[in-house]
Amino acid sequence: MNSSLHPSTLERAPQVINIPAGYFGMVLGIIGMGFAWRYASTIWQVSPFIGEGLVAVATLIWLRLAFAFVYRLLRYPSLVVAEMRHPLTGSFVSLFPATTMLVSIGLAAYSQTRLLADILFFVGACVQLCYAAWQSAGLWRGEHPAEATTPGLYLPTVANNFISAMACGALGFHDLGIMFFGAGVFSWLSLEPAILHRMRSHGEMAKPVRTSLGIQLAPALVACSAYLSVNGGHTDFVAKMLFGYGLLQLIFMFRLMPWYLKQPFNASFWSFSFGISALATTALHLSVGEQDGLFSALAVPMFIFTNGVIALLMIKTLILLLQGRLIPRSERPCCKLGE
Repeated sequence: MNSSLHPSTLERAPQVINIPAGYFGMVLGIIGMGFAWRYASTIWQVSPFIGEGLVAVATLIWLRLAFAFVYRLLRYPSLVVAEMRHPLTGSFVSLFPATTMLVSIGLAAYSQTRLLADILFFVGACVQLCYAAWQSAGLWRGEHPAEATTPGLYLPTVANNFISAMACGALGFHDLGIMFFGAGVFSWLSLEPAILHRMRSHGEMAKPVRTSLGIQLAPALVACSAYLSVNGGHTDFVAKMLFGYGLLQLIFMFRLMPWYLKQPFNASFWSFSFGISALATTALHLSVGEQDGLFSALAVPMFIFTNGVIALLMIKTLILLLQGRLIPRSERPCCKLGE
């Protein structure tokens, strides 16, 4: 028998912390909730420190995850390349530039960090466009498996372009923001029919993949946030229409919740978080520009609900971290001569 296959040998195999790019989803939800609290402090008598605290926590998490991602890329590039080439996980790599741009929005609020915000935005925007060209355009060759057609496909071209538009609105790049918004809208409209057809007609998703459906909540609500960012915050017909479609997706999420919960809690549940936090932000914006009182009535319960969901995700994630079950490890690849 080959000794290299003996169990004791496998147990002694060198291990490396291998944090998937999907973990950047934690940043999406926390910083999105921070933005909601920032806006809430301008219309309600609530402390601005809550929003700034959440943005700071999200930025610190982003720094740690960004360091881990860059370290993996430089030290063990085969791990990152495998993640990028995988038909399911490849889309989630685009969360790195997405969260980089969200951090730039967080920093844009302070004049002392405006230059850094501009740099992070341009780096994030360039990386997301390059990655979308490589990953999403690569799908046009017709080799993408049908079972891997999940809402994760929204991330490179839909989520990233909407976030780019949001950053442009925060940083004052108006025309560029409209271009990014248009790119996000038409990418969304072209992808959604294919994704819904797969979910309806190509068999039940495996349990580990089901939580990716949480991303389905995000496009309409993040589009609404992006639209408000580039139109000066005017709550018009388009903004209310996008919010309405987002609420419909939320109802669908409730319907499927028992199906999602057939698996134990894990970091993939953060896929719901960005749409949830965008729900809070857009509801608050629409309540300010309301005409018949409907959005004023919705704003407070929506804000309480979204805070509860994000708080629950944070608590459950902290429990996993304390139990040592949050950070995955992989066998160290032989990337260098002699290893």
